[in-house]
Amino acid sequence: MATVSVQNPAATVTTRMMSLDVLRGITIAFMIMVNNNGGHAWWPFEHADWNGWTPTDMVFPTFLFVVGVTIVFSTESRLKRGDAEGTLVAHIFRRFAILFALGLFLALFPLFHWSQLRVWGVLQRIALCYLACNLLYLGTRTAAKRVAMYAGLIVVLLVGYYILMRFVPVPGYGVPGRMPFLDKDANMVAWLDRYMHIGRLYERTRDPEGLLSTFPAIGTTLLGMLTALWLRTSRSLERKCVGILGAGVVLIVLGQLWNPWFPINKKLWTSSFVLFMAGCSMVIWAFFIWLIEIRGWKKGWGFWLVFGMNAIASYVLSDLLVAPLWAIDVHPHVSLGMWIYVHSWVHIHPPGLGSLLYSIAFTLACWLPMAVLYRRKIFIKV
Repeated sequence: MATVSVQNPAATVTTRMMSLDVLRGITIAFMIMVNNNGGHAWWPFEHADWNGWTPTDMVFPTFLFVVGVTIVFSTESRLKRGDAEGTLVAHIFRRFAILFALGLFLALFPLFHWSQLRVWGVLQRIALCYLACNLLYLGTRTAAKRVAMYAGLIVVLLVGYYILMRFVPVPGYGVPGRMPFLDKDANMVAWLDRYMHIGRLYERTRDPEGLLSTFPAIGTTLLGMLTALWLRTSRSLERKCVGILGAGVVLIVLGQLWNPWFPINKKLWTSSFVLFMAGCSMVIWAFFIWLIEIRGWKKGWGFWLVFGMNAIASYVLSDLLVAPLWAIDVHPHVSLGMWIYVHSWVHIHPPGLGSLLYSIAFTLACWLPMAVLYRRKIFIKV
């Protein structure tokens, strides 16, 4: 079950990296914005239709990268407190179950029509990556073994995924190459989504958070774990920051080099997407580390910390708020959410501006109750 911890924010940020909480908060805020953009958003606030990327496509991989970093910091903190391995394993499975169940609940809320059950989703993918990577971390004890294992596993996941998608025949379609490579429906990921017949698929013929593409997403989380292991070394913070920045640039270049052969694609979570987006996350975080941890600019981040310190709760709240708006009809074929948008924002020109203002307003509506919790030092943990 979810637990509520009451902490002093000022004390909390002195024992953890504020830059990570800020990055997490910005990611959650942007996630809420782009998920609720009114439908007329400018291109930076929309996902790429297929191959390619937009700033919106950075949101989910950045969050999974942060999950990887947090796994290392959190587990080491618990081990330092003396938690037994069995206790940690029980905590991991309990948190996995809660996150996965929350994802299923949100897929059905508020009407609870079982035909709308979506087994795969954002929280479900977070849960699966969290479970796999946390168990891997507990399974190895030394930093050297962890680095070697995670680096090797990332290579296996990304190269293996490429081989699977590029050379293994897709039942009913044939070998990729005899048909358009990464065709939206004629690829192994989409075929498996349909073949499994498990719940509703987000895009009818495929699901961007389906089972198969979760494996390279684990690679994204592992890259976050490797970054955290680098931060736990005895080097100076300045050198660590430069190392993260340099590694991020290298991954961005590698992702772009792989792009012509295995295009950057968020909906398939391609291997080039993993490298490129993890590189972007590293570069952005390195900037915040320099600004906040090294330069000491620790004031003025309250807005982002509100989301960053209650990340999952903020995301769940946004879904709980928006689901009734689009499920309840005020007129035939006109949902409450559409009615509000049409009567409040659609008249603003250009349409992209109205969409942006709507998404900002919705994000602020989510921020206010989270700000109350933050002010009262209440942080909801699952």
